[in-house]
Amino acid sequence: MNKIRIAVRLLLAVFFVFPSTFLSAQTNNGIWTIVADNIDPANYYGITVANGMIGLVSSPEPMKVKDVVLNGAYDNYQRGRVSNILKGFNFVNMDLDVDGRRVSRSNISDYRQTLDMRGAQLTTTFNVGDKISVSHSVMALRHLPYCALSIVEISAKKDVTITPMSVIEAPDILQDVRNYYAQIDRPHVLLSLLTSVGKSPTGKYTVAASTSFIFGEKHGEEPALIHEDWDYNRHLLKFNKKLKAGETYRFAVVGTVISSAHTVDAHNEAERLTIYATLERTERLLKRHRAEWDKLWASDIAIDGPVEDARAVHSAMYHLYSFAREGTAFSLSPMGLSGLGYNGHVFWDTELWMYPPLLVLHPEIARSLLEFRYQLLDAAKQNAFSHGYKGAMYPWESTTTGQEETPVWALTGPFQQHITGCVGWAAWQYYLVTKDKEWLRTRGWPILEAAAQFWASRVERNGPGHYDINNVIGANEWQENIDNNAFTNGMAKTVLAYATDAAKELGMNPDPDWMHVAENIPILKFPDGTTRENATYDGVTIKQADVNLLAYPLKVVSDPTQVKKDLDYYEPRMAKDGPAMGNAILSVLAARSGDASRAYDLWVKSYKPNEVPPFGVLAETAGGTNPYFATGAGGFLQATLMGFGGLDITKDGVVQLKTRLPGPWKSMTLTGIGAADKTFIVR
Repeated sequence: MNKIRIAVRLLLAVFFVFPSTFLSAQTNNGIWTIVADNIDPANYYGITVANGMIGLVSSPEPMKVKDVVLNGAYDNYQRGRVSNILKGFNFVNMDLDVDGRRVSRSNISDYRQTLDMRGAQLTTTFNVGDKISVSHSVMALRHLPYCALSIVEISAKKDVTITPMSVIEAPDILQDVRNYYAQIDRPHVLLSLLTSVGKSPTGKYTVAASTSFIFGEKHGEEPALIHEDWDYNRHLLKFNKKLKAGETYRFAVVGTVISSAHTVDAHNEAERLTIYATLERTERLLKRHRAEWDKLWASDIAIDGPVEDARAVHSAMYHLYSFAREGTAFSLSPMGLSGLGYNGHVFWDTELWMYPPLLVLHPEIARSLLEFRYQLLDAAKQNAFSHGYKGAMYPWESTTTGQEETPVWALTGPFQQHITGCVGWAAWQYYLVTKDKEWLRTRGWPILEAAAQFWASRVERNGPGHYDINNVIGANEWQENIDNNAFTNGMAKTVLAYATDAAKELGMNPDPDWMHVAENIPILKFPDGTTRENATYDGVTIKQADVNLLAYPLKVVSDPTQVKKDLDYYEPRMAKDGPAMGNAILSVLAARSGDASRAYDLWVKSYKPNEVPPFGVLAETAGGTNPYFATGAGGFLQATLMGFGGLDITKDGVVQLKTRLPGPWKSMTLTGIGAADKTFIVR
C-alpha cells in the first residue's frame, strides 16, 4: 500500500472520531461550498445531489426536489420515439405544517440553499415567521446506491405545534401506481414503511420507492404516525409534535428508489433496503456516506489562487463524481443525472470529454464507463453488420440495449461514426494508465479489435494516400455528410494504431492491414498548410473544435508550428453559441504551447458564460437553459489537468509535461493521480 493511501486512511480515522470538526474545517473556506441565497423561483436551475445511481435535482420550493432520475433504466414515454432515462418516484419530498398552516414560499423568509461539495449534501434553511427556523439536508447516500437521506432540524422561537410529513409522489410517466403502508413492530424496533410501486410507461419495468422516519437513536422515541392516502399518485406519513420556545427537534427520513432494471423484485428490494438503512440509524449512515466521499476527494485539484477558480474546479469534479460510480456497467449522459436532457443517452461525450479526467483521477470509475461499452459490444457488431461493415459500429446515442437510440429525424445517428473510434481510443488510454493486462486481454482487446476491423472495412480504398472516409458527420455537427473529416480520419488512424499496439502487447500478431490503412487515411490541408476540417470546408463558423482535436487529445498533429497555425485559424471561427467544451480544448493547446494568458482566457470562457442561477450550474451553451452539462465539466477539467497541470497519458503512464500557470494562480497540486495515486505540483 503506497504512502498516499496510508495518509488517506489516517485522515479518515481522524474524521470518524471528530466528524463535525472535520467537516467544518473542510467546508468553511469557500472552495467547497456553493451558496444560493437570492433565489428567484422563476429563474432557478437546480443543483443535483447524486451517487452515480440516483440523482436528486433541487427545487426552489422548501423541502422539495424537482426530479428523481434513475441511472441504467430506460423506457419510451413519447420523447422522440426513442427510450428515455426514467424518472423515479419523488420519495424525498416533505411537507410541513406549523400550527396548522402549510409552509410554502409565501410564508417563509431568509431562504438559503447551500451545497457542501465535500460531503455531497444540500442544506436548505429558512424561517417561518417568528415561530420556527428550519434546516433541511438531503443527500444521495454514496455507500447505498439506491438510497437517500434527509435530515431535518426545527428550532422553535415560541411554543408551536409542528406537523412534518414524508411524501411519496409519482411522476406523470409512471403507470398503475399502488401505494402501501406497513408497520414492523418488534420488542426493540417500531418501524413504519411508506411504499409506492408502479410501472414504467410501456410496462417494461417495475419501479418502487419506500421511505421510513428515523427518530433518535433509541426505541421508544417514536411519535404516533398517521398515514394519509390522498390519491393514486401521492400518499404521506406524518406526525404532530409540540415544541417549547427554545427547543430544537431533529429527525430524519431515509428512502430507496429502485427498478426491475436493477433487481428482479423491485418492490421487496426497496423495502428491504429502507429497513436496512433505517436500522443503521442516522449517524452510521452519515459516517459511511462521508467516508466514501473522502475517498473520492483523495483525488483532488488544489489551486492556490482565486477562490472562485478553485470552487469552479471543485464543482466540475463534484458533478462528475456524483454522476458515475465504480463497480457498475453504467455510463454517463451529457447531462449526467441532472434531468432528462438528451434523454439520458450515452454519446461520445463520455469517452472524449468526461472520461479522461475521471481516468486520471479515479481509474476504477473509468473502468465502469468502459464496461458499459464492453457489455454492448455484440450489439455494436450487429449495427456494423446492418450497415454493411465489419467489426463493431457503436451507436451515436446509446442506452442499455446497445441499439441506435438517436431520433430517426437526426442525421447524427448513422453518420457520426467517430464514436466507434472514441470508444477504442478510451480503451487503450485505460490500459496506458493502469497497465492492467488481464483487463486488456478480456475487455480492451475485443473492443479495439472490433473497432479496427470496422475502420479497415469503412475506408474507401481509392489509391495511396486516398483511403477516404466519406459521407460522415464529424465533431462539428453543423457540417453534415461531408468527406474526409479531420477528426474522424484522425481518430480512425489513431485507433488502428492502438489496436496494433494492443495485439503486440498481448503477444499476438496484429493484422498488417490495419497499419497499412492507417498510413493511407488522409488529413487534408489548405494551400497555406492549415489543416482543413473536411473536403468542402470553406472557413464558415463551426460548432466546436474539430481539427484542434488532432493535436489534443489524439496527437496526430504534434509539430508546435502546425498546432499554433490550426489554433489561430479555428479559434475565431468558433460559434459563440457552441457547446462549452470547444474552448476547453483550445485552452489545453494554448497552455501546452506556453501561452498561459491565452489559455486562462479560454479556460474561463469554457465555463463562466455557461453558468446559470442560482448555483452557477453549467448550461450546454452560453446563455443556455439545459443544465447540468457534464460534458462541459469534463472539457473544463481537461483544460485544468492536461492544460495547466501538464498531465499526459503515455506508454509510461501518466506523466507531466512542462507547463505554465496563469497569472492569478500561485500553484496547483494534483493528488491521487492515476493507478499509482501520484502527486503532481505546478508552481
